[in-house]
Amino acid sequence: MAFQHGLSGLNAASKNLDVIGNNIANSNTTGFKSSRAEFADLVASSMGAGGGSSYGIGVEVAAVAQQFSQGNVTVTGNNLDVAINGNGFFKVQQPDGSAAYTRAGNFKLDKTGDLVPNGGAQVMGSMVDPATALTTSEAPPLSFPPG
Repeated sequence: MAFQHGLSGLNAASKNLDVIGNNIANSNTTGFKSSRAEFADLVASSMGAGGGSSYGIGVEVAAVAQQFSQGNVTVTGNNLDVAINGNGFFKVQQPDGSAAYTRAGNFKLDKTGDLVPNGGAQVMGSMVDPATALTTSEAPPLSFPPG
């Protein structure tokens, strides 16, 4: 039984190192949010069935939780780069038509004038009615045609 305890600890520590390695590898990625390994006890209630107490049989990584704390806002010099200060995401439409969300605000115009991030998706945005100054409920792709 003691071997299982130690092995579960080594497995949990290995998964934690994977999370830490991912955080380090992606720390300079635009819009990156770090993650944290959350641990939990493994309990076997059948071992102490007569006395009603539970015995621990090791540890596991219960979840890898993404951390949504505010990161640094950096001036890039590109007029199309934007940042979210606080909560929220940019909505993008993938090439297959599905919706996705990102915090990376490094945008550019493609050859047709569509606002796009790296990867071929289109940035979505609400339109403003010029007469009432109210935004629409739908979010079409943002496009700035040349000319």
